[in-house]
Amino acid sequence: MIRIGIDVGGTNTDAVLMNGTQVVAGVKAPTSRDVMTGVVEAMRKVLAEAGMQAGEADVVMIGTTHFTNAVVQRRHLAQTACVRLCLPATASLPPMVDWPDDLRAVIGGHWWLAHGGNEFDGRRISPLDPEELRRIAGEIREKGIRSVAVSSVFSPVSGEMEREAGESLARELPEAHITLSSDIGRIGLLERENAAIMNACLRDLSRDVVEAFRKALAGVGFSGRFFLTQNDGTLMDAAFAERFPVLTFASGPTNSMRGAAFLSGVQEAIVVDIGGTTADVGSLQKGFPRQATVAVEVGGVRTNFRMPDVFSIGLGGGSHVVEGPAGVKVGPTSVGYNIVTEALVFGGDVLTATDVVVADGDADLGDPARVAHLDRGLVRRARDRIAAMLEDCVERARISAEPLPVIVVGGGSIIVEDAIAGLELVKPDHFPVANAVGAAIAQVSGEVDRVYSLAEMSRDAALADAKAQAVDAAVAAGARRDSVEIVDVEDVPLAYLPGNATRVRIKAVGELHV
Repeated sequence: MIRIGIDVGGTNTDAVLMNGTQVVAGVKAPTSRDVMTGVVEAMRKVLAEAGMQAGEADVVMIGTTHFTNAVVQRRHLAQTACVRLCLPATASLPPMVDWPDDLRAVIGGHWWLAHGGNEFDGRRISPLDPEELRRIAGEIREKGIRSVAVSSVFSPVSGEMEREAGESLARELPEAHITLSSDIGRIGLLERENAAIMNACLRDLSRDVVEAFRKALAGVGFSGRFFLTQNDGTLMDAAFAERFPVLTFASGPTNSMRGAAFLSGVQEAIVVDIGGTTADVGSLQKGFPRQATVAVEVGGVRTNFRMPDVFSIGLGGGSHVVEGPAGVKVGPTSVGYNIVTEALVFGGDVLTATDVVVADGDADLGDPARVAHLDRGLVRRARDRIAAMLEDCVERARISAEPLPVIVVGGGSIIVEDAIAGLELVKPDHFPVANAVGAAIAQVSGEVDRVYSLAEMSRDAALADAKAQAVDAAVAAGARRDSVEIVDVEDVPLAYLPGNATRVRIKAVGELHV
């Protein structure tokens, strides 16, 4: 199978062409302001380097920052209504109660509470009221809102009420996008509801972005299927991505970590992905990023859908280097994708981390003569500062005293001088485009997160039921059933709930069915 993986970063858009497990070609192109131009250029460059035509590729996988940037920058977000099925419970904490004021204002802060919801074991708090939902739909229509998020108490245990309410609202609002929280988040009402609202407010943008990708790829001559990468290191097809754009959050760091595992052959490690602007750090477990176990904030909003436990610092190849009274400071500001015009070695007038490395003789980029004048003491202090920042990151990412290797990838990893924190340093072949490799090799996943009452069934029966649901979810997302395997099992007794309750989370992963 011929795959093309593309990952859009803040500085570069990387692309690789792979034939099976072999990397045939890998390239970088500057990320453009409109993103699509950079994607097209990267794809054309990688096809030219491989000596192939776009029509010969079977699939294209894309990792994009479109939707994360939209939330962070408060741009291109639609007015959104949230309908929570809960009454008479949960009325004291309305939807979006914990959102930043500016983000809530951008999407309108529209919410309604309705009857419905479940207890932890699936029993109904109260029945749905069809007339109440019709009234709410009428008020949403009057406000001209076309994006609706539906949440319900304990809907991961039973999503039936959300589906019924969603169908009822869709009949009354045929032009609206309906997002159900049980399709996205995990146990935890507010965080799951937040994720659903965030997804709903991105639906108009996701339609435009997916269509733009479709047209851009067609313009290059590609007519096959294309996928977007999710934040758990797996894929979703274009239609699924259009429905669930929120699942692309943090897909870039995830792609890099998956690519690092594939290129190095190391399944348990710490990964440091250094780009032009930031360094992303996280841990690999069984070749996948370790998942965050607590609520993750996106744009100041707490969410609980699957996210990698990755953190970023402002350190990259384009980071500004400034010496002041307190010593040398590297980052967090960066020249970003303007490095090819603003860094000293490329004829600019800004001292960057890349200039320091070239001046130290560890990289051959641009014109080394342009940094020959740099004070050797400044160069040494800057490199020591970079080393200290990386060591802090690696120590923060370690979850045990076990001496895991550190895999360094990304185009900005030229700034790494020696072993970090005394750990084995691995820099695999094709390390500059590991993120695009991670996109190209991505698999398809399915996940289940629900509460079972062990008073009604055995623990083994609960696990078997959850595993079957996870496998079915992976197959529904596009995996070959014969390739699906369970990669993560979490079983947590909930002592604070009656009925011998336990929370089960299962993740299944399989190869893409083409």
